[in-house]
Amino acid sequence: MPGFFYEPIDRKKFFRASGVLTATALMSRTLNANQKTDESSQVRIALLSDTHIPADVNEAYRGFRPAENLRVVVAHVAESAPAAALINGDAARLAGSEADYRELKSLLQPLAHKTPIHIGLGNHDDRRNFFKIFPATKKSTVKGKHVSIFEAAGTRFIVLDSLLYVNKVAGLLGKSTRTWMKNYLDRAEKRPTLFFVHHTLGDGDGDLLDFNRFFEIVSPHKHVKAIFYGHSHRYHVEQKDHIYLINQPALGYNFNDNEPVGWLDATFSPQGVDLTLRAIAGNKKGNEETKSIAWA
Repeated sequence: MPGFFYEPIDRKKFFRASGVLTATALMSRTLNANQKTDESSQVRIALLSDTHIPADVNEAYRGFRPAENLRVVVAHVAESAPAAALINGDAARLAGSEADYRELKSLLQPLAHKTPIHIGLGNHDDRRNFFKIFPATKKSTVKGKHVSIFEAAGTRFIVLDSLLYVNKVAGLLGKSTRTWMKNYLDRAEKRPTLFFVHHTLGDGDGDLLDFNRFFEIVSPHKHVKAIFYGHSHRYHVEQKDHIYLINQPALGYNFNDNEPVGWLDATFSPQGVDLTLRAIAGNKKGNEETKSIAWA
């Protein structure tokens, strides 16, 4: 599937034994994701965003070294053994070079040996270069975009692609994605559904330019519970109608000293999510604090 990185150390032996098990099926098994999932079950997923990994691991910005930040966090996440990890866009530093993604893959390898990693795309990513280093195991749900779906603990996770232009600020889902979303939500089984998209959810020139049209599609569906996003390098939670808008902190660096640099240790259930901030730098005032959100 698009943007899916999972390389268990014994995968060759496992595939020889199973014969037909695909990477997607392996992911689903790892997450216990199927329609018979216990509705009271929980799943832990490490939520990262804005890793901004450069080809040069020594490159720094605002006093932070993104590559070193990811190296530290990968070790922590791998040790804590979540069911999956998800990077919500801007995986690469600026223009999504092949060298950026080679370094990203190298840094993620210790985690990919243990758990599936989903990688979304943001405005500092490049689809073509990304898929040279992270080949897709199957076609994207939406042609020309990097959109994928997985399920766990009675919850559906949809990773969208808001990349419009490489290394320019604004984002766009586009008509093909919006049309697919409308059709999918109309026919899919009604279970708690969460969207992950890189760009901020406003009406500014650097935001998700079709956010209002996006929200018009999802808001009639009461089973859509939250939209997670990055881009602003800010940690913030608010609610619009019945849908939570959750701005993930950046892992590479912050834009101002008031914001943390880190990731979210998230425990999902059909009833809601517990978000524990794991701040490794920046403003660490809220480090280890948990926000418990009950779906409306």
